Amino acid sequence: MPVNTIKIKTVLKLIRQSLKGEDHDYTQGNVKVAIILLAIPMILELSLESVFAVVDIYFVGHLPNADVAIATVGLTEAVISLVYTLGIGLSTGATAIVARRVGEKDYAEASKSGMQAIGVSLIVALLVAFLGVYFASDILRIMGAQPEVIKEGTSFAQIIFASSPAIILLFLINGIFRGAGDAAMAMRSLWLASLINIILCPILIYGVGPFPELGLIGAAIATAVGRTTGVFYQCYHLFAKNRIIKIYRSYFKPDWGIIKSLLSISTPAMFQFFIQSGSWIVLTYIVSVTGSTDASAGYQIAIRNVVFFILPAWGLSNAAATLVGQNLGAKQPERAEESVLLTTRYNVIFMSLVTLIFVCFSEVIISFYTSEKVILDYGSQALRIIGFGYIFYGIGMVMIQSLNGAGDTKTPTWINIFCFWMIQIPLAWFLAIYLKLGPLGAFIAIPSAETVLALLAYYFFKKGKWKTVQV
Repeated sequence: MPVNTIKIKTVLKLIRQSLKGEDHDYTQGNVKVAIILLAIPMILELSLESVFAVVDIYFVGHLPNADVAIATVGLTEAVISLVYTLGIGLSTGATAIVARRVGEKDYAEASKSGMQAIGVSLIVALLVAFLGVYFASDILRIMGAQPEVIKEGTSFAQIIFASSPAIILLFLINGIFRGAGDAAMAMRSLWLASLINIILCPILIYGVGPFPELGLIGAAIATAVGRTTGVFYQCYHLFAKNRIIKIYRSYFKPDWGIIKSLLSISTPAMFQFFIQSGSWIVLTYIVSVTGSTDASAGYQIAIRNVVFFILPAWGLSNAAATLVGQNLGAKQPERAEESVLLTTRYNVIFMSLVTLIFVCFSEVIISFYTSEKVILDYGSQALRIIGFGYIFYGIGMVMIQSLNGAGDTKTPTWINIFCFWMIQIPLAWFLAIYLKLGPLGAFIAIPSAETVLALLAYYFFKKGKWKTVQV
């Protein structure tokens, strides 16, 4: 049998194994195989989550008041990204602890750690939902939304904020599954949530069959229902199925030692992503006040497409985080480092292709969402400029996630503070307002800061202090 045929059969076998979610010891055997088994479902998981990010924009972009609708979705998502921050931060802590315990083959403590994380997340999620619903219109006003956006968008924002528990738990429980090496389960739950959103969006926005035409509110309901369904699916498999993570009632009793460890990792991670999300909010504000509603709409479309391509790369980065955590638990730091460097190489290849797409076809991509010339011009300009930094985004993501996977969430936090709040925001403000470049200044600041972030993250990763972190 030809060698190429053998290789193809091997790859297809690995793909089937990764999608089935079969048990695998990621601390042993070929590192490339381990990356493939984890990365494929993680990439597919976040690929469909990236569809989540563009579906609402696509459908509301075809409503009669498209500029107001797009601006509303964009501004609300910019703020709701803070909720994502909480979910991602808690998920980062859960992944690091669960992965470390699984690497040590202590499955009972891994399961218990996961349940403690769910308990903490529920409390946080309910508080956020209450505050978001109550202050929805004030939040849009602070974001610099025009009066018509506040009038049309408050109900949309309230529904999205009310779904905060689903957002946080979807991230958190998938983090538990990823830490256990069950990436296929995380993929399926997010796919289900995304598919339901995709199906319900046009039905509820435009009114299909017996469903009323709800417009912008329909988009919010579709998103909330999709995410909530994904959480129910996660819980079913978490509680009713026989997996690595096994649940007993006693695991929900507060264990302050585990909670303290979880929060010591998650709190810097939350702050880390809060810094990043906060920076994006400031950039959204700068674009909003230095440009028109059309500029804001074009920027939001561009950002959704940036997210569309970043999330699959983030999936690859999550694979590195799991491999770092499990291999450190198995006392194999050199294997952990090898996994990260190999994953970085794969991410750079992927992001190089994305760069070519964004630079060469930005107008084609944005025209898929709008035919308004001003919105199209702003959106394609933003997409092209941001696209120039994609290779560095890929490097930075793997390095940051690897440090997080080791439980060293403090180093990435300081890197984020420096790059986003001492470089990106001041540079955007200087270019957009002082040099009067307007939204263009904010666009230029994004790849500039991300490039510095990638170089700093690589430097601290190579120093190797993450190998000694105790979790």
